[in-house]
Amino acid sequence: MITLGKVVHAKRLQNPVSGRIFTVAIDHAPSYGVLGGLENIRLVIDRVASGTPDAMVMMKGIAERCFSPYAGRIALILKCSTLSPFHPEHDVWVSRVEEALRLGADAVAMALTVGSHQQPYLLSNLAALVREAEMVGLPVIVHSYPNGELVPPSKRYSVAQVGYATRLAVELGVDIVKTFYTGSTESFAQVVEMAAPTQVVAAGGPRLETEVDVFQMAYDVIQAGAAGITFGRNIWQSNNPQRMVEILGQIVHHGITPEAALNMWESEDKTKC
Repeated sequence: MITLGKVVHAKRLQNPVSGRIFTVAIDHAPSYGVLGGLENIRLVIDRVASGTPDAMVMMKGIAERCFSPYAGRIALILKCSTLSPFHPEHDVWVSRVEEALRLGADAVAMALTVGSHQQPYLLSNLAALVREAEMVGLPVIVHSYPNGELVPPSKRYSVAQVGYATRLAVELGVDIVKTFYTGSTESFAQVVEMAAPTQVVAAGGPRLETEVDVFQMAYDVIQAGAAGITFGRNIWQSNNPQRMVEILGQIVHHGITPEAALNMWESEDKTKC
């Protein structure tokens, strides 16, 4: 059901120019440990926010203590579940919808590890979160990844597996699906089509080798018809997170090419010399 409240919150997530969503995630520490670039969380948030992404994803403790200076400029997505290095496929529900409302979040997010022995438990949690959020008009974003132990590693980025993970989330009633990028515009367009009319955004994934790889991925995702993209490590492990956010925003919302983006990036480096 599309309620007025959900429309209001969704509009806050979307960029007014393009209608797309460019999000930066900083919710990694509980799941993977305190990765390089996340040690000083206040500094990370300030650098990212200075580039003005459309939204940021974080856990409740960090949101409550660090996000208030950016309220009203950037939408908050509250991550309501987490893995850990000690239970990498068992996503635990740790925040309720009422907490998201209290914090002023415009959406709630939960992970779904597809192809895991834990999948029935995870599906039950996601269905319950969707019901809770529907009652108060909050959009639900699911991070639906076919990376459970039952999925062969060689198949995890295939259209069949990513398409299934995406469609599974759609069938449960989520509003936005974040999933693996399948590696090409043509293949990811198939995933977007399988999820329609639900919006699909791509996960930025692990750190890419070069800045131009990041720009190319963002460009290809948008060309595939995706609603947006979420980056984490490729931004806050960059040597200039603010500038990376600004340039990626130009790709996502204004369609500049990877070549033009690289020129902008290199021009910034030259001004520092």
